[in-house]
Amino acid sequence: MTPLFNKIKLHGFNNLTKTLSFNIYDICYAQTPQQRREYIEYIDEEYNAERLTHILTEVAEIIGANILNVARQDYEPQGASVTMLIAEDDTKEREQFTSTEEPGPLPESLVCHLDKSHLTVHTYPESHPENGISTFRADIDVSTCGRVSPLRALNYLIHSLESDIVTMDYRVRGFTRSVDGGKHFIDHAINSIQNFIAEDTKERYHMIDVNIYQENIFHTKMMLKNFDLDDYLFGGNASDLAPREQQKIANRVKTEMLEIFYGKNMPHIE
Repeated sequence: MTPLFNKIKLHGFNNLTKTLSFNIYDICYAQTPQQRREYIEYIDEEYNAERLTHILTEVAEIIGANILNVARQDYEPQGASVTMLIAEDDTKEREQFTSTEEPGPLPESLVCHLDKSHLTVHTYPESHPENGISTFRADIDVSTCGRVSPLRALNYLIHSLESDIVTMDYRVRGFTRSVDGGKHFIDHAINSIQNFIAEDTKERYHMIDVNIYQENIFHTKMMLKNFDLDDYLFGGNASDLAPREQQKIANRVKTEMLEIFYGKNMPHIE
């Protein structure tokens, strides 16, 4: 295992680039065209550019970044995007920094050295005109260079964006050079993104890892364990439906979740 950062004496700035791609999915069943429109309107308001800006601002605070510029946009008919350019923040004590494998704060400031780094989020609401399924996706990218890992913000993001399915990709790219000329292709210990996730989250989700250790590529995906049909009905209650209808809708929602989780189409059961 490559030595940890505090044991490495570098020649110049830490040139490693660390990127966390964090994707969430919210799924619901909206039976009528009006309910589908209302769901899209609801989710579009819930995750508008203003709220997404607040979430990314908290992420910047957690990783100790100074926000240089914010660009945000709500789109018609739906969707939103926010991009932040971030850089080093020298206002905090560097001794607070830690790179151990543990869940990050909710949120409290951590310290880092950042330059030419960014935070972005884009949303993608959509619905199916025939089977009643509506799915909302939000993509968040936290890219840093220097000492800190964006995984420190992962715990906060998971708690801020309650989701049915979460997929996460973490990659460390490039190298940084020590004073003796040797290259370091990673500066912190990691064997799974799951080590940065709090126990209460692990209890609620099924989790699968797909990691390529020799390339410093780590992938984790999560799907909620418990299924309650009422949590997925928009504009109605399960008790108002006949048992056969409840089962049909539940099958559609579960199939949608499994297809997203495993990344492939599956036979639909009515």
